[in-house]
Amino acid sequence: MAPSSAPAPALVARADGSALRLDGVTRRFGGLVAVDGVSLVLPPGGRLAVIGPNGAGKTTLFRLIAGEFRPTSGRVHLFGEDVTRTSERARARRGISRTFQVSTLFEQLTVIENVLLAAQAGSATSRSFWSRTPLRGAHAGRAADMLERVGLAARAGVRVAELSHGEHRQLELAAALIHGPRLLLLDEPAAGLSAGERDMLRILLGEIPDSVGVVLIEHDMTLALEFAREVLCLDNGVPLAYGTPEEIRANPAVQAVYLGRRD
Repeated sequence: MAPSSAPAPALVARADGSALRLDGVTRRFGGLVAVDGVSLVLPPGGRLAVIGPNGAGKTTLFRLIAGEFRPTSGRVHLFGEDVTRTSERARARRGISRTFQVSTLFEQLTVIENVLLAAQAGSATSRSFWSRTPLRGAHAGRAADMLERVGLAARAGVRVAELSHGEHRQLELAAALIHGPRLLLLDEPAAGLSAGERDMLRILLGEIPDSVGVVLIEHDMTLALEFAREVLCLDNGVPLAYGTPEEIRANPAVQAVYLGRRD
């Protein structure tokens, strides 16, 4: 299949049963169009990378999906439901979770306390911001298992302020996965990581359950194109190309705008 210059209409036809569907999503800030007419479909368990140069609108698109921003026009669907006007918290209850470029961890709490807090925040039965019992005990086993999965079991009692940057990223992934999301948004998880830490991240990303759909923003092109099954390239908020990693690598417009540029 030849490289595409825009999301193919056929993608929208696969919308039934999708984890995520965007129909012509646009976001304006005054005279600035940050995201301009993005349409895509992510099936359950799909792996999508969103790429583009700095200022392309990638993080704004994440915020539109998560519910932090509402689109100026267009529609957002999660798991077959129109959530365009639904709050960020309500979307989280439907099964969406995310990480951020800038850490949102609690530095003075321990590693396992951060995971427990994330589990409590995602619990439908949570009635308070931080309750040590009985809810904390109900999540303790899952929290310990999650730390084992991301390689932080031995660091469970360590304060987050004492972790390395790579360990922060591991913990952020644990916190995002602890309440069993159906859709995970990862905002530049490899930012600032050493080569060894990036290798660890590759392993962790590969171990995300197939039942969880993932949308990844990442400047490490090798990591992004290895991980993704489909790739969306944005340029100044506009969808420049949408296709498989092989199609994106071969797309001359993508090469000119992004792959050949050092940001």
